[in-house]
Amino acid sequence: MTATPLLSELTTRARAAAHAQTPGCPCGATRTLTDRPDGTVVRHADTVAKAHAPDTHPTDLTTRLTTAEHLPGILLPPLAPTPLTLHDRLVTFWPYGTPVDPDDPDAAPWEAAATLLARLHRTPAPTHLPPMRGPLKALRAITRLRAACPHPAAAPVLHAWTLLPAWARAEAPQPDTTTLCHGDLHLGQLVRYPAPDGPWLLIDVDDLGAGVPGWDLARPAAWYACGLLPPDEWTRFLSAYRAAGGPAVPADGDPWPALDVPARTLTVQTAALAIVKAVAADRPLDEVEQAVVDACARMGSVPPELASGFAK
Repeated sequence: MTATPLLSELTTRARAAAHAQTPGCPCGATRTLTDRPDGTVVRHADTVAKAHAPDTHPTDLTTRLTTAEHLPGILLPPLAPTPLTLHDRLVTFWPYGTPVDPDDPDAAPWEAAATLLARLHRTPAPTHLPPMRGPLKALRAITRLRAACPHPAAAPVLHAWTLLPAWARAEAPQPDTTTLCHGDLHLGQLVRYPAPDGPWLLIDVDDLGAGVPGWDLARPAAWYACGLLPPDEWTRFLSAYRAAGGPAVPADGDPWPALDVPARTLTVQTAALAIVKAVAADRPLDEVEQAVVDACARMGSVPPELASGFAK
């Protein structure tokens, strides 16, 4: 496959940035880690270059980079506080960190993720930081679902979407405008830095902003509610978050009233994207994808804020 002009120049810039950081760079091959319309990431030695989504706002991204730069023990700090522009895309540079091993689920750093989130949530959101972008990404997933070819699984997902409050559908401001949130927390957003075995840090500032902290717990909460995350792993995550003083849920007792709406929204988002991908590949939904669609179908009959979770 022929590299696009963006990918070719991003590769060149990553190599140059690596050489500037490490004069004795071993100069191995430059690897493409991700190449999607919403983000292209390449690595050369210990430097990573990322071309952000085409609609990324330069002022918002710069503010997010500055925030990451000032929280080095929580967020991976960028190599430079301002992005550059390549082929109409904003580009940032980062040190390389060792990601979570997807082939070793027993080593998933749930406690580290929860502790980092709690520390992030206890940090006051900087002035002028834009809103956390989680609800906007959920809305975009629904927009993509509506634009896809008709699919029998779409109806319960779209119905579940209508039951969510306006803020979760990005139609109204979030009820919390002061808490610093990651906005897209999953295990792929953690790396060890310095590589290979430094402490865990959060990466990806694209959705960082002020908002409802429960959103950052929503994906594991939704997986647990859908039966996709074992109860012991959910307990490890929730207990570590509480032990670190995380403000998204009460210190003890039922956490679900604070997590129900975000978890429902992430389930709808996940189901919508699953259907879009299945339609594009002309294949049936797999078992996991069907599970989140089924959870959406149950949402209409299960009252909000159920202690045991909406999909149980």
